[in-house]
This record gives sequence, structure tokens and C-alpha cells, in this order.
Amino acid sequence: MDELRKHLREAAHAHRPDRARILARVERGMARPPADGAPAPRRPSPRTPWLRVAGATAAAAVLAVGGYTVASVLQDEGPAATVATPPHPVRVRAEGVIDPHSNRFWAQSNLTVTTSEPLTALTVDLRVVQTGGIADTGHWRTRPAGDFTVSVREDKGALRYTWTLRPGRTVPAGRHVFAAQYNHAEGGRDATGDRYAITSTAAGGQKATVRGDFAP
Repeated sequence: MDELRKHLREAAHAHRPDRARILARVERGMARPPADGAPAPRRPSPRTPWLRVAGATAAAAVLAVGGYTVASVLQDEGPAATVATPPHPVRVRAEGVIDPHSNRFWAQSNLTVTTSEPLTALTVDLRVVQTGGIADTGHWRTRPAGDFTVSVREDKGALRYTWTLRPGRTVPAGRHVFAAQYNHAEGGRDATGDRYAITSTAAGGQKATVRGDFAP
């Protein structure tokens, strides 16, 4: 008897049921129409856990394939097209006036430069027409003195003041004043012949030129 039990246990452990064949038989049995008068077989509800897991795995596989397909299509389209837009011009304005503190023997010409963007290059040229007795007495600017080189010289019947921004320096956006000081012949001086010219380059490379006069 002990020997028989041993053989039965070994046979039970060695047995592996053919799940595919069993499932096929169950499906055939469920699909077979019932005999006349026999109740129709009931389908199990809810689904067994392993069927739910299999369904979820299949759905995940479909989503993964779908995602890969969309990504592939987007990549095949190539990089998005870019539309080149021209750089907007730098806005530089200037206004020239005779300082109200000028008198019958001396005057100061004020040139206010307003820029909408930082400037990496700037040249301010101011010409005071020789109306008699014009002689330099000084100059100044609201920017640091070390940022500019300055020259004053006689040039074709005018006293010419030139401020040039040094390489590597920057003029920030805002209002900046450049002033020229000089003596002149006694009496009220006519400044309608005075002129200025400003050339500038913004940080983005845009250039601008402004010209004007000191007419009242």
C-alpha cells in the first residue's frame, strides 16, 4: 500500500495539464447550442483575474505601438519651419538747444541723445559755426568720462566737438547729454547754422544715423 501511494504522488507531481486544450474544449462547449429544453450555459461573470490581466497587457501593447507610430510620424515631418523676421531698427532721437544759462559772451550747446536700446558704438559730432570770437572753453557729458574719447578742432569755419565711444564700452538705453562750451563775440549769438550728427550701433548690430540743428 505504501508503495502504491508513493507511485500515485509521483504521478500527480509529474502531471502537467494542457491548459490550451482544456480552454479549447470549454469554448467549444460554451459555443455549442443547447439541446431542446436544456438551459443555456451561463458565462462566468465577472471575468477571471487572468483574463483581465491579459486584456490590460494587450491594451498597453496597443497604446505603446500607437505612441511609437505617432512619434515616428512627427519625426518624419522634420524640424518645424522658422520664419525669419528682420531686426527692428534701433530708435535714436536727438535734440539740440542752447543752454538757458548762456550769456552775451559765453554759451553752451546741449545735445540730448535718447536711445531705446543699449549702444555698442556711438559717435556724437557737434559743429558750432564761427560767428565771431568762437573759442573752446570746455565740454562734458553725462556718461563716464572714461567711456569716450573727445576731440575739439577747427574745421571749415566751425568749431567741431566729437565724442566717440571707446571699444568695449556700452551706452545704456535712456537719455544722455553732450555739451559744448565756448566764448563768442559780445551780444546775442545766432545758432541757426550749428549742426549735429549722431551715428550709432545697437548691441544687435542695427545702425542708426540722426542729424539736426539748433534752430529755435
